[in-house]
Amino acid sequence: GIKKPFTEVIKANIGDAHAMGQRPITFLRQVVALCTYPNLLDSPSFPEDAKKRARRILQGCGGNSLGSYSASQGINCIREDVASYIERRDGGVPADPDNIYLTTGASDGIATILKILVSGGGKSRTGVMIPIPQYPLYSAAISELDAIQVNYYLDEENCWALDVNELRRSLNEAKAYCNPKVLCIINPGNPTGQVQNRKCIEDVIHFAWEEKLFLLADEVYQDNVYSEGCQFHSFKKILYEMGPEYYNNVELASFHSTSKGYMGECGYRGGYMEVINLHPEIKGQLVKLLSVRLCPPVSGQAAMDIVVNPPIPGEESYSQFIKEKESVLNNLAKKAKLTEDMFNKVPGIHCNPLQGAMYAFPRIFIPSKAIEEAKSHKMAPDMFYCMKLLEETGICVVPGSGFGQREGSYHFRMTILPPVEKLKIVLEKVKDFHIKFLEKYA
Repeated sequence: GIKKPFTEVIKANIGDAHAMGQRPITFLRQVVALCTYPNLLDSPSFPEDAKKRARRILQGCGGNSLGSYSASQGINCIREDVASYIERRDGGVPADPDNIYLTTGASDGIATILKILVSGGGKSRTGVMIPIPQYPLYSAAISELDAIQVNYYLDEENCWALDVNELRRSLNEAKAYCNPKVLCIINPGNPTGQVQNRKCIEDVIHFAWEEKLFLLADEVYQDNVYSEGCQFHSFKKILYEMGPEYYNNVELASFHSTSKGYMGECGYRGGYMEVINLHPEIKGQLVKLLSVRLCPPVSGQAAMDIVVNPPIPGEESYSQFIKEKESVLNNLAKKAKLTEDMFNKVPGIHCNPLQGAMYAFPRIFIPSKAIEEAKSHKMAPDMFYCMKLLEETGICVVPGSGFGQREGSYHFRMTILPPVEKLKIVLEKVKDFHIKFLEKYA
């Protein structure tokens, strides 16, 4: 009941695009609506290209209904569409629908693959190498499976780049207490927003090949690339281009989702993974493991189909679709630049360029007096900072300690999803708060 100095809580803590006011992509919702309520297929209100896709998806469903279970791996025609999408994206690199598994968002795929890979006990227990800062799904899944988390640090001074020397240091140290078998890469990065360049990806693949590591490429932000000169390169494409010695031997699982990109359809829980070079017997076990949860949500599978099979030039929905898609991505690019510029004007805040994804992960200076006070509240200093920010401004962000950071450095993660006008208010409020915080504790 205490009066607060703000009128609303702004949830800048989670990448939930639609909750932040992003409008759904019309075509995607039309197709899912038609699949959900096929009587609409007779309605003149829906374009023919949406009806065509809906009919194809429904023919792949048991009893022509979205309400039936699908195969554990997902509806066949959607897996075929995913394979075609990957081939187009990667400039003709072949993709086999049999290596595609539809999932409940990317998270489900990542957790499932980790489950298959973790084994052993004591020093032979599987070690999973993850970037720090990381997306907390990884530490949580590793902890749940009682595997060993092996941290490698991204280089903040160098725009959160990934350095193979750091991978080697991390791997060699970990060998003393576990068996490092898995290397996770998040590209574009979450929470850091960096986009890995081609050379970096080649180096990582060579390292994985050399050390016989299973690669997990979390590529859910592949549509979200903003900075000039930055481009998304899939691990699969680069692996293929490095030649058969690599392409036939490196085990790779890559992930995509309906939740991010320009779609922002988090609630549908649609996703896929492509898994290559898995031993046939292990593949059998993977399908068995997936069959325990019967199938991913079929409406989410339908949404995923539209992500990989959108309108093409010449179809009636194409111009509206492209207009909506570009509007979302151009808007995000504008907000990424605005956020970086505004943060870097504040004394005691430094923000690397937001090259991709949908978050800022600025470094904040916290004075020693504030660190002492945080200790007296049994809080991490950046948690103390974020709670103060919430109490005084109504802005909810996540402390960097939730993602991991180098000892003695402090950060927070904030989404850039609010509409531009609201984002400007958020950034102004953070700036005013930070200056007052420094005045109080410096």
